[in-house]
Amino acid sequence: MNKILLVEDDQSLGYILKEYLQMNDYEVAWQQDGEAGLNAFKASQFDICILDVMIPKIDGFELASEIKKINKAVPVVFLTAKSLKIDKLKGFKTGCDDYITKPVDEEELIARIGAILRRSNPEPLAVTDNYKIGTYTFCTSKQQLKRNDNIAQLTEKESKILTMLCAEKGQLVERDRILKALWGESDYFKRRSMDVFIYKLRKHLSDDISIKISNIHSKGFILED
Repeated sequence: MNKILLVEDDQSLGYILKEYLQMNDYEVAWQQDGEAGLNAFKASQFDICILDVMIPKIDGFELASEIKKINKAVPVVFLTAKSLKIDKLKGFKTGCDDYITKPVDEEELIARIGAILRRSNPEPLAVTDNYKIGTYTFCTSKQQLKRNDNIAQLTEKESKILTMLCAEKGQLVERDRILKALWGESDYFKRRSMDVFIYKLRKHLSDDISIKISNIHSKGFILED
């Protein structure tokens, strides 16, 4: 059962959200100010944090920053009445995974939590030692791409990215999944670095024109042959 830290100072909304989340099989620790929320986070392990922004003692933005210092990987969702673009940008700069404005649609909240948790904890890939990609054979254990008598030795990151694409050939592999699996986080420089590796893989596979690594804008990549 996934455990949620909910920090919300509104008594009615906090109670309703806690009950609704528990009805959907989440364990919930509800705190009503930022200081109590931080202490709760330090005392236990959580799978995701849902934070109101306008909370007493420590506001939601500062609380998220403190949480990220302790555990950079834990997902954070802001739940707030502050809907201005500048507030949303500030939220995402703290490293939040989503920003939901009030009034809250409980079903949408559950859907978003589920999507974030799936991205944060993807199912293990069914990796095999050899993949066929068009006229190429990709050996994952040796990190080698073979075509006829030609063998290309891939780097570790090239091999890991290609493995993720091969394991879900024909399906979208999200950018964030690749970034978190290989770099541990997503920022501008990590995304640019990943684009360089995708470019190199396209070059490695360029002798077979039936192979394509498509870039789905802002979403991810699809390997097709």
